[in-house]
Amino acid sequence: MFSQRSILVAVALMTCVLPTLTDAATFPEKPISFVVPFGAGSATDQLARALAASVTEQTGKPVVVENRPGASGMIAAQYVARAPGDGYTVLVTTNTTQAANPHLFKRLPYDPLKDFKPLTALGKGGQVLVVRSDSPYMTVGDLLAKARRNPGKLTFGSGNSSSRIAGELLKQLSNIDIVWVGYNSNPNAMNDLLGGHIDMMVIDTVTGLPQIKAGKLRPLGVSTSTRLSQLPNVPTLSEAGVKGYDIGYWFAAYAPASTQLNVRDRLRELLVVAVGSQQASQFFRTSGTQAWTTTADELGRFQAEESSKWERVIKAAGIQPE
Repeated sequence: MFSQRSILVAVALMTCVLPTLTDAATFPEKPISFVVPFGAGSATDQLARALAASVTEQTGKPVVVENRPGASGMIAAQYVARAPGDGYTVLVTTNTTQAANPHLFKRLPYDPLKDFKPLTALGKGGQVLVVRSDSPYMTVGDLLAKARRNPGKLTFGSGNSSSRIAGELLKQLSNIDIVWVGYNSNPNAMNDLLGGHIDMMVIDTVTGLPQIKAGKLRPLGVSTSTRLSQLPNVPTLSEAGVKGYDIGYWFAAYAPASTQLNVRDRLRELLVVAVGSQQASQFFRTSGTQAWTTTADELGRFQAEESSKWERVIKAAGIQPE
C-alpha cells in the first residue's frame, strides 16, 4: 500500500513534468506581440496595427506590433518559429514568407509548415498592370502587340517577389519576351516607371492606387480573377486576353507550432472579430484589399495551393534559388 506521503510526492512530481496549460477563458493575461516581417508603414504593418487596436479593445490587454524587417521576411519568421508557444507571439505575415520563400531561397532558417500553426487568413488583394499615363499603350492588347513585335525590348520592374512573379506569369501566359529590372522596393520601381526608365510593372494596389487616382499611372488590367471594387472599369488580365491569369497577395496570421489548440482557437476568434472591426475597415477601403478570414484548416490548404503555384511559376521562369 502507498502511504499518503508517497502519493503526495508522486502528484508533485507529475505536476512538475506535465506542461502548463493556458486557460483560454482567461487568455490573454499579458500583452501580445504581433510580429511583422516588414517595416513600419508597409501594408502588412498597417493591417497589423489596425488588428492590434481591435484585439486590445476586445481583451483590455495591450497588443504590440513588433517590426522585424529584412531578408525577405525571414528574420521575423525565424523569430516567431523559435518563440514560446504560449499564444503571446503571433506572426502577421504574407505569401512572401509562407509560400514564396521556399522556392526563392535554397535554405530557410524556418520551415513554413512545421514551425507554425495557421490561425486565419486576414485579407487578400490584387495587383495592377500599369504604364505611365502618357504611354501609347491604352489596353493590354496594345502592350502585348508591341512586345511581340519587339521581343526583348520592353522592360518591367519589381521591388518584391509578388510583383516579380506577377510579371513572370504575364510573360509565360502571353508568350512575350520582356526584360525584368529589379529594385529593392516597389515604390522605387514605380518611381523609375514614372521617370520613363522602365515600360511597365505589375504593382500592388496599396502602392499603385494613389498614383492611379492622381492620374500618373494608367491601369491596364488587374491580376485577380475578378475585378477590383476600387477599379471597376479596369478588366482582369484574363478578360483582357491573358487567359488563366490569376495571382495576388494575401495576409495571414500564424502561431508557433507548439501553441496549444485552445489558445490558437482563442487567437483566431479575436482576429476574426478584428478583421471585421471599424479599425480594420479603413485599411481595407483604402488599400484595395479584401477582408478575408478562414478556419485554420482552410488556411493550411490554401497555403499549400499557393506554394505549389509559386513553385510552378518560379521554375518556369528559370529563377534559380539564391
